Amino acid sequence: MVEKRAFVTGHPIAHSRSPKIHRYWLEEYGIDGSYQAIDVRPEDFAAFLKSLGENGYRGGNVTIPHKEAAFALVERRYEAAEAIGAVNTLWLEDGVLWGGNTDALGFAGNLDEHAPGWAANGPAVVLGAGGASRAVIYALKDRGLNDIRIVNRTLARAEELADRFGAGVSAHGAGAVGELLSDAGLLINTTALGMHGNETLAADPAGLPGHAIVTDIVYVPLETPLLAAARARGLKTVDGLGMLLHQAVPGFERWFGKRPEVTPRLRRMIVADIEAH
Repeated sequence: MVEKRAFVTGHPIAHSRSPKIHRYWLEEYGIDGSYQAIDVRPEDFAAFLKSLGENGYRGGNVTIPHKEAAFALVERRYEAAEAIGAVNTLWLEDGVLWGGNTDALGFAGNLDEHAPGWAANGPAVVLGAGGASRAVIYALKDRGLNDIRIVNRTLARAEELADRFGAGVSAHGAGAVGELLSDAGLLINTTALGMHGNETLAADPAGLPGHAIVTDIVYVPLETPLLAAARARGLKTVDGLGMLLHQAVPGFERWFGKRPEVTPRLRRMIVADIEAH
């Protein structure tokens, strides 16, 4: 029997925790398969995609800086990828290269696990207007939220996103954040603020109502300054690690034929790896 092969590609890629997640599942379910990290430079990416089939790959994950290029290069796209404008999951089906985006599903799956019922907690304030915020807004709209407020330093980028997603999505400059939080039930940070080496508070959760949920897509550190401040106020917080774990599920199922589970044991293993580094 031919070994089932998949990969994650980016540039750089050594930091990726995807191999640890997928190898854990391969072992857990006793599947004869492999999942490796492959560093591909932007100028070599198109050729890399063309050679997937002949190199025995069933598909793989795509991360920075290749998500937009993958979007342009695949032959067929799933609806979420189309709406988000980026591809993070690839698979070959009857020789055709498909592209999907599982970031929205990962975001929603993380909140479903750690804050059940979260989708009833609008309005939502989304900090940032980059690629990650597109996946978050798609997930919010998909779950029926109809008041989504994008806050970004560059107002034009927020306006571009509001136009892209249409009704119920509004754009605001950074100065408006205090006022926007006063009745918000959900605050989501999609910016790099709060990452190691950038310990700025993304927004002050002091102005949020007591029932609000605060989540950050950053997961190194697990508790960002935003989450720490929200927790100190007694608000419900959800870290970003679950998004990484849940977005990996659909790809694994496509390549290896088994829908894997995100378990506390898997989470503990990845947390231990983050802490070790």
